[in-house]
Amino acid sequence: MSTKEVITLDMILSRETMQCAWKTVKANDGAAGVDRKTIEQTAEHLKLHWKAVREKLLEGSYQPAAVRAVVIPKANGGSRTLGIPTVQDRLIQQALQSVMSEALDAEMSPHSYGFRPNRSAHDAVSAASGYVAQGKTWVVDIDLKSFFDQVNHDKLMNQLSGKIADKRILKLIGRYLRAPMRQAEGTQTKRIRGTPQGGPLSPLLANLYLAPLDQELEQRGIAFVRYADDIALFVASERAARRVLESVKTWLHKQLDLEVNDDKSGTGQSDESQLLGFRIHQGGNVSASPKALARLKERVRELWDARQSITMTELCMQWQRYIQGWWNYFGYANWRREVRSLSGWIRRHMRKYFWLRWHSRQGRRNALYRLGIRGRALGVAGCRKGAWPMARHVTVQQALKTKRLNQNGFVLPWELAGG
Repeated sequence: MSTKEVITLDMILSRETMQCAWKTVKANDGAAGVDRKTIEQTAEHLKLHWKAVREKLLEGSYQPAAVRAVVIPKANGGSRTLGIPTVQDRLIQQALQSVMSEALDAEMSPHSYGFRPNRSAHDAVSAASGYVAQGKTWVVDIDLKSFFDQVNHDKLMNQLSGKIADKRILKLIGRYLRAPMRQAEGTQTKRIRGTPQGGPLSPLLANLYLAPLDQELEQRGIAFVRYADDIALFVASERAARRVLESVKTWLHKQLDLEVNDDKSGTGQSDESQLLGFRIHQGGNVSASPKALARLKERVRELWDARQSITMTELCMQWQRYIQGWWNYFGYANWRREVRSLSGWIRRHMRKYFWLRWHSRQGRRNALYRLGIRGRALGVAGCRKGAWPMARHVTVQQALKTKRLNQNGFVLPWELAGG
């Protein structure tokens, strides 16, 4: 049976598929759409109206709601506008994504890693480090200008029509692509391009749209990895890198109607660029990138800001949730020198936090006494130096030893892992 025959609306709307889709949507939680219905409210609504919604989907008359515009900051500065569908539309999109992804994934390039089953950013970095180890140390970084906003609907629908025979699915996807964007003040903008980030279907559509690029690079014999619209090509010389960058830019414009962001694209040696938050060094070793470490330091300052009004338990949970999540991702790196070098600096921020939270001379004296400080050493409680210098004072370090900080949950996971 061909892929075109496998992907049918009846399969997408089957009880099993919809139940699995609902579990995924519920687990992902997320904000309400333009109807302001929460997960729970949508569940109650669908108990009463799912039969009618399903009939509209089957007969091709279902109209998706507008998507709610939500502006979020980017990690590297600037902002990004997400398009948040209603929970009901997220459910339908999730069911579409589930069936389409399972049927189409085998056709996708082995060099594509983003938003695919059993593939991860770590897999992409591993492949890239292999290319560098082979001597392909020059990297061509390609940043697509506002990619998710610039996808050409006609080109995308033409690609989909070659993979899906059920015209009801194509019609439904077309309507999701054209669903207007509603701003916070209530105005709506028609969409004639793009597949807005925020819905379950967008990552799959992005992968399908860029599949011809994967095929083109494979035919040229270029080593590359792609994670959604994050694209890195690996070659052996600076001259080859410059030539490849220009030819790929031309191809993208002509074949996919996409523009490359010249300010963020370019060529360089692997240990001068970054991929998915990592830096790949000569020989293939991997470390967290300078930008990733800078963001870690910025977040440490925020999490150990003594002006927060939280309990010790909340502080511990907040810290562990962040630092363990960070390490779960960046612990992949096998070159950890830069991370280890931050250990003392991070603990100094912890000690600074407690010094400030002890507030007064008497409060600090009482806290130091509880922590085992005796005699003349307690006089440090009256020191008028700033909190940052005091965080390095020998008495404060003795009171808040690394062992004690760890016992209270303020751990650095790379040390526990022997990193």
